[in-house]
Amino acid sequence: MDAIKRKPAQRSTYRHGDLRRALLEAGIALARDGGPEAVVLREATRRAGVAPNAAYRHFASREDLLAAVRAQALAEVGRAMQAQYAAASASGSAADRARARVRAVGRGYLGFALAETGLFRTAFGGPFEVDPEAARAGAEGHNPFGHLNAALDALVAAGALAPERRAGAEYLAWSSVHGLALLALDGPLKALPRPALVALGERLLDMVERGL
Repeated sequence: MDAIKRKPAQRSTYRHGDLRRALLEAGIALARDGGPEAVVLREATRRAGVAPNAAYRHFASREDLLAAVRAQALAEVGRAMQAQYAAASASGSAADRARARVRAVGRGYLGFALAETGLFRTAFGGPFEVDPEAARAGAEGHNPFGHLNAALDALVAAGALAPERRAGAEYLAWSSVHGLALLALDGPLKALPRPALVALGERLLDMVERGL
């Protein structure tokens, strides 16, 4: 009698490197749904289908997992800004194009805050560090600060922003747009309909542009 052919047993463990990615993806999903408070190591291991102790080979604590998730959330903000930056108007003068890019990065930032609230809260809801070199790296990569700096540098190069006013301009622009995002998510603008928030955001970007 021929031996009964059996299906190979389903693998219950991850190859080296797979588990970290699975845990990170689970953490990102948790953050997307519930913000940084929802990123819990035990729940991430449950979603990844492994025993809780298995996670400690890759993340020593919940804080380690949250830091990794936060870095990914910050990169997602950068991608949203990059998409708007790339789609900015290429018509008009160099100054017109530079102004369009400043507006684009602000629009991408606000749009992400409204569309991906959990990830936005995770990206900026705790301590994080901006590498000065990465921040000055321009529009390449997925660093939100880099996109903003690139847009402001383009303003200077186009003669639309005086060089002496460039220093610190990124902090002023960022704080203005971030403040509106927080008012929309947690403050008195929370009940405002989405179209009204978008319109308000455009007016804020007008103010930022004139203030620079």
